[in-house]
Parts: sequence; structure tokens; C-alpha cells
Amino acid sequence: MTIIRRVGVVGGAALLASALTYALAFAFVAGASRHDSREPADAIVVLGAAQYDGRPSPVFQARLDHASILFHEGLAPQIVLTGGIGTGDTASEAAVGQRYLLTRNVPPEALVVRPEGRSTEASIRSVAEWMHEGGRQSVLLVSDPFHMGRLRLEARRAGIEARTSPTRTSPISQNFRREIGYFASEALKIPVAWVRSW
Repeated sequence: MTIIRRVGVVGGAALLASALTYALAFAFVAGASRHDSREPADAIVVLGAAQYDGRPSPVFQARLDHASILFHEGLAPQIVLTGGIGTGDTASEAAVGQRYLLTRNVPPEALVVRPEGRSTEASIRSVAEWMHEGGRQSVLLVSDPFHMGRLRLEARRAGIEARTSPTRTSPISQNFRREIGYFASEALKIPVAWVRSW
């Protein structure tokens, strides 16, 4: 076999392996997006999203509304809000979420603000620190459906016993083409998150 042919065979095998890995990652993201494993936990954790001048974006509001429903159903005694300060902002996503939930009849003592993270990984790490400090064991993670698979992996990496409950009212979920785009983007991140989680 000539060198050129060997390179072609190796390159083809690598391309096939990459395509298969991506397909499996996409299937994992899609499968996790449909799974709601809500059950009682020590806390509900809301992953931050954009906020505009102190008001949650429609995507963030959908997550907060879902967390409020879970809280009022009695699934956890506290809601943990994550999300740092974005470029040009003066308030963190977590603080904006806290203010919003106060208008949804969630008592202030039930709200925990963790504004340190500006990524999923950093937010989950901050939540893990809070949990370990207080001897807490389990959380119910709230975000958009496309986000659920990676959240599970990041939680496992951080040593958190986590279940997921995706919001179904996000503007992203209301637009099929837009949601597929988010699934596709998440699928690119899953292999690295999976490796790190082990």
C-alpha cells in the first residue's frame, strides 16, 4: 500500500469516527432534552442567561418561571441562581434572577445568589462549593432542553447528585429550526464534557 493510499485510509477512518462521535453526541443531547427527572431535592438550580438592564431575557425568564413552579410544588426549599456579570452589564444574571423571583412570591430566604460563573462549568463549580459547604446532597437543574445533557456531565464532574427539569416555554423551544441549531452546537461540546466528567 502506498503512503498516499495509507494516508487516505487513515483520514477516511478518522472522518468516519468523527462523524459517528458527533451523531452519538447529537442523539445524547436530543434524548436528554426530553427527559424531566424532577423529584424532591435539596435545591433547585437555575442556570443563568442574558439579562437586559436588570430584566431577564425571555429565555432567562422561562427558566426562572419554571424554577418558581417547581419551588411552589414543594420540590426543594431553596432556589440557587447562577450567572455572572456580562460585558457592559452592571448586574449579574444571578442578581437579576433573584429580583425577578421575588416578584413571583418566592421568599427572599429561599433564594441563594451565586454570581461567580460566566460559563456552565464555572456556574456548576460554584454550586458544588455551596453544596459541599452546607452538606447538601442533591439538586434539580433548570435550563433549556438543549442544555440538559451537558449539565448532567458537568454536575457529575463536580461531584453533584443532580436531576434535570428542562423548561418547555423558552423561545428557543418554540422555534424548531432554532432549537435544532442549539442541539447541533451543544453536540460539538459533549465529547469534551464527557471526557472531563470521568
